[in-house]
Amino acid sequence: MFPYRHSQTGYLIIGLAALAFAAGVVAARPAVLRTSWWVVFFVLVAAGVIFARLTVEVGEGRLQAYFAPGWPRWRWPLREIASASRVRNSWLAGWGIHWMPGVPGYWVINVSGFDAVELRLRSGRRYRVGTDDPAGLLDALRQAGVTMALEG
Repeated sequence: MFPYRHSQTGYLIIGLAALAFAAGVVAARPAVLRTSWWVVFFVLVAAGVIFARLTVEVGEGRLQAYFAPGWPRWRWPLREIASASRVRNSWLAGWGIHWMPGVPGYWVINVSGFDAVELRLRSGRRYRVGTDDPAGLLDALRQAGVTMALEG
């Protein structure tokens, strides 16, 4: 049982996948629909399904985040989170799952918008988990005993 559970839908990701697919269908003639088109179709549909929604949960001694089908999934034991803070990603951070270089760099896990909660782990790793409810997520982490980083 997770006392905090919040899902955010990636409407833009869904819309872009659908638009790209529709443009391909309009541009392609039936004779052109070859194996390569089906590969592109599969990739677009898979991206739309996987990245349609990001769910974040806090409870049972951990924070977890996962995309619509339940995969990919991240689990962080709460005792491993050194601190958490509200951040705003730049448009360069984009959406999806990827590494943002920098000193230090961090992982972005996001489906929509620019608001996120940055987790600083005791190992030194950083993750930015996108959410349209950063206050609620931080409150759940605070209640679970996670230290809040000073925002400045």
